[in-house]
Amino acid sequence: MPDAKRPAAASDIVSLDAMALSAAIHARQISCVEAMAAFLDRIERLNPIVNAIVSMRERGELLREAAALDAELAAGRSRGWMHGFPQAIKDLAAAKGLPTTQGSPLFRDDVATGDAIFVERMRAAGAIIVGKTNTPEFGLGSQTHNPVFGATRNAYDQTRTAGGSSGGAAVALALRMLPVADGSDHAGSLRNPAAFNNVLGLRPSYGRVPSNADEVFVPQLGVAGPMARKVRDLAALLAVQSGYDPRVPLSIRQDQAGFLVPLDRDIAGLRIGWLGDLGGHLAMEDGVLALCREALRAFEAMGASVEDASLGFDPETIWRAWLKLRAWQAGSSLADIAADPARRGLLKPEALWEAEQGKDLSAFEVMKASNLRSAWYQHVRGLFARYDILVLPSAQVFPFSVETHWPRQIAGRMMDTYHRWMEVVIPATMSGCPAMSVPAGFNAAGLPMGMQLWGPNQSERLLLEVAQAYEIATGWVDRHPPGLLAG
Repeated sequence: MPDAKRPAAASDIVSLDAMALSAAIHARQISCVEAMAAFLDRIERLNPIVNAIVSMRERGELLREAAALDAELAAGRSRGWMHGFPQAIKDLAAAKGLPTTQGSPLFRDDVATGDAIFVERMRAAGAIIVGKTNTPEFGLGSQTHNPVFGATRNAYDQTRTAGGSSGGAAVALALRMLPVADGSDHAGSLRNPAAFNNVLGLRPSYGRVPSNADEVFVPQLGVAGPMARKVRDLAALLAVQSGYDPRVPLSIRQDQAGFLVPLDRDIAGLRIGWLGDLGGHLAMEDGVLALCREALRAFEAMGASVEDASLGFDPETIWRAWLKLRAWQAGSSLADIAADPARRGLLKPEALWEAEQGKDLSAFEVMKASNLRSAWYQHVRGLFARYDILVLPSAQVFPFSVETHWPRQIAGRMMDTYHRWMEVVIPATMSGCPAMSVPAGFNAAGLPMGMQLWGPNQSERLLLEVAQAYEIATGWVDRHPPGLLAG
């Protein structure tokens, strides 16, 4: 941020990119109290319209915490680049003193006694936790609605879904109610809502961001990760969240400081493989493919090579293996509730379905699906010998009605599960490799779409560099802010 003058109004403060806000706070051009008040004002004005942030803490308490952080800066102490930042944590992760409802009436009153690992790290870097962000019940389904808090509405069209399961985070970010946001991703939960709200979401490599789990030796399909409006903010938050933790033995030891080095890169000669609809395997709403293919022209204009690519592996086989692993991992966490007559009725149908699917699996079936996952990863290594990155749409449909729980059909093709309409994200999930959703533009109805940049294992730095070059060339976030911001 230029040091010639401080922002003239609260709207100027919340409009700052996260790194610029950090610089202004550390230069004492903006106090932590001013920043907190500005974001709380924005939340109070817009959150009742979209329902993105839930379990909000009391304003006076938050301002007192911000004042204490101002006193630390005055004494020459900074906790980190997020010093004084208001943050809300996705309601699947623990934040000490706040409910972790998971969107379920069963856990409405469960208050966390500690922080999730990545929340610990954000708090240690100076973040002040103001509340939680809304999520579907147990994070199941890419539509953020639940019986505890209701539905979260899209930042660009409040009659439409925010996506999910990090829907509250994406909407809060798009409407400048938070400077950056956290989320998690199993079946596109960082990528889908980012696409639906014209922001960025990065699903990291498995082990990049350590996550609390009862079982720590089996690689999970879900990962935690960052969301942001600008690539350098995304990289900075990833640096805070990532790094080895002895509680998670498979977490990555690589020095996370590399994400803070400038991301400038000449992408001339970059080899991009466009996977599209996987050779017709995926049903796509009209306009999705054309919009993403047009967005790829920005890479071609910068000298990258873009060519149609073939997966070279049966996508239905990948999907079927994922269904079993999903039911095994997600279903097992719900099994006890589903087996309890007193609690079973409080589970939504999708949660019961996962539990029932998992109950019927044998150990041999799980092992066979896991072997397929490994074979898929080895095949993906070969794809990345030919291409630097692969690209697909981030979703198969544009944001749909907030009243629709999930699309039953796309382009005349019936969806056979509640998540088949998001199959486009599963190849990257099953590979364990990083994938990042970047804005791809808007359709004629003004609805956003994104596309996935998918790279080799542990190639987050490459994806960030490529995404920044694309961001500079296109500027979708700055060029197309939500209409609510003008109100």
